[in-house]
Formats: sequence, structure tokens, C-alpha cells
Amino acid sequence: MDFAALMSKEISKAKGSSSTSSPGTQEDKSAPKEPTKKYLRRGEVEAARIAAYEEEQERLRKERDEKQSKKRKLEEEEADRRREREEKKQKMAEESQKRREQEEETKERERRRRLGLPDLPTKGEGEETPDDDAEKDMEEDELIEKLRALDEPVRLFGENHRARLRRYYRIVKRAATRQKITDGPIPTTLEPVPGGEMIIAATIPKEEAGRLFLFRQLASYFNMVLSEWEVALAKRDVSVRQSFQGKQAYNAMFQCRENMTPLFRRFEKADLEDGLLDPIVEIVHKAQKRRYVDANDAYLRVSIGKAAWPIGVTMVGIHERSAREKLHQSDQQAHILSDEITRKYLQSIKRCLSFAQVRWPPEDQLQIMG
Repeated sequence: MDFAALMSKEISKAKGSSSTSSPGTQEDKSAPKEPTKKYLRRGEVEAARIAAYEEEQERLRKERDEKQSKKRKLEEEEADRRREREEKKQKMAEESQKRREQEEETKERERRRRLGLPDLPTKGEGEETPDDDAEKDMEEDELIEKLRALDEPVRLFGENHRARLRRYYRIVKRAATRQKITDGPIPTTLEPVPGGEMIIAATIPKEEAGRLFLFRQLASYFNMVLSEWEVALAKRDVSVRQSFQGKQAYNAMFQCRENMTPLFRRFEKADLEDGLLDPIVEIVHKAQKRRYVDANDAYLRVSIGKAAWPIGVTMVGIHERSAREKLHQSDQQAHILSDEITRKYLQSIKRCLSFAQVRWPPEDQLQIMG
């Protein structure tokens, strides 16, 4: 065998071994590799941030709603407990009075028997009358139907018709005296007035009924402004709402609503002094007339006052100086310096005024605040 035959034989062997090992390597090369993502696009990062922000806002909103519902429930439970305590006190007072009368009657009978005087006449069982004139008697079937309509038990253990009747009238009286809380940005017990009756006069009424109606008008007006403010903020685009300025606008509205809650509580109790009520009425009256510059002037008078600030020597000698006398001008008091709560709801009124001129712009351009 020559050299050429040997070379061809070795070459054929090498080709055979390489052909048998090539399919595995080709399969390994042709197998797809899993792509590894080394970075995220800016749009994906922004979408994840927006989703996390919306989830956080939804969680905060649910927490606020839960806190408000718990607070209302606690207030209602506290009112019920207070009412039950008052009823228990009244019942105990009636029982103690009845016990005292029985003891006095027993002593009087003993004294009469000892002195040989005629005995006291006994009270008949038929002389028992209802405690209240309004507690009129009714048929048993009618009383049972009314108790069922109120979701109350028809009969209690050891209860007769008279006790059942008294229980029914007590439940009706309790339901009549319970105050209803209206829905709105600031929940209140004051009944809202329609839009046509919301126009406030320039002067404060003198009679009590007129003042109570004025407090209802003020509460209805501020609730209306806050409602329109919430609607205007909700109508914005998502990008505007999620921007820094959009969040600031919502926080301003939320803070304004929270700071005006003490003012509504004073409206409910009708204990707002005339020194604050008069300028607030003036501000709202001029805002309803769309004279926002005049309303802002009234706000400045009630907030920082109009008295000249005393400068110079005020405490020298036994006589008051003119600068010292200006400190005692009560009609020119700066109410924004009274306390923190007053300052907050006065500034909230100013924010409502700023929104009102955007929502209801004036016809006179000179009445637009700067």
C-alpha cells in the first residue's frame, strides 16, 4: 500500500468521527438562549410608579373613610350612652322620690295611728295615669304593629300593656330628638337650605330664629363651595392630578376642609360672637354678589385689623400715651392673632374666596383679586 492510499484512509476516518460528533454540537448551537433583561424602559418605570402611587392613594382614602366612619360611630355610641345615662338617672330619681314618698306616707300613717287620727285614704289602682299627656292609650294589635315597624321586640319578659306603651313612646321620643347628620364635604347637623334661600343679607338678624337660619345658610354656602372645589379638582387630567402642582392643589382643598370643621361646630352650637360673625357675613355677602375685592378687604379687616400699630414709648409715666390707647380698641382687633383655630378657619375662608372668583368670575374685571 502506497503513501497516497494511507493518507486517503486516515482522512476518511477523520471525516467519519467529525460527522458523528457534529449533530450534538449543532443542536447545542441551535438551542435558543433565554434573554436576560438588564434594564427597564423609562415608560415601564413610570407606569410602575403611577400604579404604586394610585395604590397608595387608594389605601390612604380607605383609611380616611374608615377613620371617619369609626369617628361617627363612636360619636353616635357616646350620644346613646349619654342618653341612656340620663334616662337611668331620671329613672333612679323617680324611684328614689317614690321611695321617699312611701316612707313619708308610712311615717304619717304611724303618726296618725299613734295619735288616734283617722287613717289616710288609700290610692286606688285605677287612678294610675300615664306619665305624659301625649302617651295616649291604643289597642294591643296596633301597638304591636308599631313596635314591629320600628324593629323593636313586641314583648319583653314581665311586661304588661302599660309598660309596653311607655316603651313605645320612649322609643318614638328618642328617635325624634336624635339629630341627623347631613352628607357633604363637612358633615353637620345643620339642615341644608336650597340654593335660592342661600343668599345672605348684609346685616345679622336680631331674633334667635333668624340667627339659626343664618348659620344654616353659612354652612350650606361653604359646603357648596367645597363641593364645587372637589368636582373641579376631580375633572383634571391624570397627569395634572399626579403632578407636584396638582397634589399641592388637592392638599390645599383637603386642609381647608379640615380647618373649617371647628367653624361648623360653632355654627351648630350658635355660639359665634358678633365680632367674628359680622365680618364673615360681610365676606360671604360680597362673594355672593361677585365683589371679590370688597370681600377681600373685609377679610383683611377681620384678620389683621385696621388699628395703627403702637410704636414708641407707651409705658412711661402715670398717664396713658396715645399709642398705648390704641391697644384697647376692641372693634379693630386682629382676630387672626386670637388663637390657632381661628387663624386656620379664617385663612380657609380666604382660600374659598380665591376659588369662588375662578368658579364664578365677576362681570366687573376690577373686582378680581390679584
